[in-house]
Amino acid sequence: MWRRNFIAGLIGTVAFPFAARAQTPNRIYRLAHLATSPDSEAFTRQIMLPELARLGFVEGRNLVFDGRVGEPDLLPALMRELLAGRPDAVVAIGPALGPAGAATRTVPVVGHGIDPIELGLAASYARPGGNVTGVVILANELDAKRLSILLEAVPHRRRVAALVPAWGETNAAALRMAAAGLGVELLVIPAAQSDYPAAFATMRAQGAQALIIGANPQFQRDGRQLAGLALEARLATVCEWADMVHEGCLIGYGPSRTGLRKRMADQIAQIFRGVAPGDIPIEQPTAFEFSLNLRIAKSLDLVVPSAVMARANETVE
Repeated sequence: MWRRNFIAGLIGTVAFPFAARAQTPNRIYRLAHLATSPDSEAFTRQIMLPELARLGFVEGRNLVFDGRVGEPDLLPALMRELLAGRPDAVVAIGPALGPAGAATRTVPVVGHGIDPIELGLAASYARPGGNVTGVVILANELDAKRLSILLEAVPHRRRVAALVPAWGETNAAALRMAAAGLGVELLVIPAAQSDYPAAFATMRAQGAQALIIGANPQFQRDGRQLAGLALEARLATVCEWADMVHEGCLIGYGPSRTGLRKRMADQIAQIFRGVAPGDIPIEQPTAFEFSLNLRIAKSLDLVVPSAVMARANETVE
């Protein structure tokens, strides 16, 4: 388990959620953060905190940031620790949204990734109605799109493995439907971190010819390890985020993470200024990024079709 606690100070007044107020001079705002991956928290620090500073909430001046990172089974306890600090809002990344939403119905929660409506935490995108808002990454739709792009890049691979987490909800049903529509056989392989080598051994034993790594923060965290195992197994791989090609994936396709995190920062700023989270629309991605690693293609003796290359926003040679 990783636990990191970024606290700039313990001064200020207690926040009462949903109270109508503008940004108050000399007030200290508290932002809690719950995630399963240190990379998720690092990305928040890299993108969201500077955007919050631009919006008037500066860490070390009028903003306290308190983060916890842990394995999925530890998230409920970590969320209780965060709530003990009486935050004005909680950021919940990926699988952390469920435990965060279950722990409080009053403290505003801004989620990233999993659909709050599917978890019963929001009534609609336009008007969530409760204490949860945020951004969704359309995991089901985008995993199906990733599978389609992978098959365009390697059109003769008809048996595709899908690496999905061994914990919590997965997108396996949506992937199976997409695979059936594309006329390929899908091999769903659940894996925890300690089981990665065994999972790839199963892929080889079942004759997998390509691999989609499902959307999950821990898979993103372990992207370099997973890409290395895929290369050893001679599997062309598509991953969740465009920048994962730099970790060794053949293809990366997903929403603009920077764009999504900036939208979350704006939602948090609205909450700090007194807007109820239930009145802040849940946002869907509007910008997408597609990257190719031609070095990996060469290592796998692949020739990526020119039509696929032409659509890439970035190629790594």
